[in-house]
Amino acid sequence: PWTAAVRDKRIESRQRVTDQAIVDVVLAHAPEHVLDVGCGEGWLSRELSARGIDVVGVDVVARSAGSGDFRVASYEDVASGAFTIRVDAVVCDFSLLGRECVDALIYAVPALLNDAGALIIQTLHPVSACGDAPYIDGWRAGSWLGFGAEFHNPAPWYFRTLESWQTLFAQAGFQSLQAHEPIHSHTQQPASLIVVATNVTF
Repeated sequence: PWTAAVRDKRIESRQRVTDQAIVDVVLAHAPEHVLDVGCGEGWLSRELSARGIDVVGVDVVARSAGSGDFRVASYEDVASGAFTIRVDAVVCDFSLLGRECVDALIYAVPALLNDAGALIIQTLHPVSACGDAPYIDGWRAGSWLGFGAEFHNPAPWYFRTLESWQTLFAQAGFQSLQAHEPIHSHTQQPASLIVVATNVTF
């Protein structure tokens, strides 16, 4: 169902805002080699590849993602050093849902980056995604609200405040952060948060 929803362009916020937002941020860093972690059905890998970028997409279901260089691997595999490649950017587009596995992945990313490389993450904006719940880190129930009846059993996800994200990047050794907040043209609210973490001081 997710593959069909993405390829048939059924997710309104992605079509209006977030897909182009992540592409623009990645291209602004002019990478030649990219690792797309949690690539899902592979849309971002294919989009970047079409622009002449060498992309490796990794996911636990990457074999069903279509043409391209897709490899089956979990976050734990990446964190444990299963990949010895070096890239200019590691990109995670709405693919970081857990706690310990995400922490371990972020800690492992610097070893995958070339000099001046960047970790680029697009995720739910902590303010808009918090809803009526307390603004503190913690597990939240998932939701397929707005999706079709074929979507069942949404996975829980780990909510992080903006400060928590910043602390995680600092603990992983990143020295500089840039934040982007793509705004939805209809709601005038942030549709996502895109964080770029590097070891370069701006």
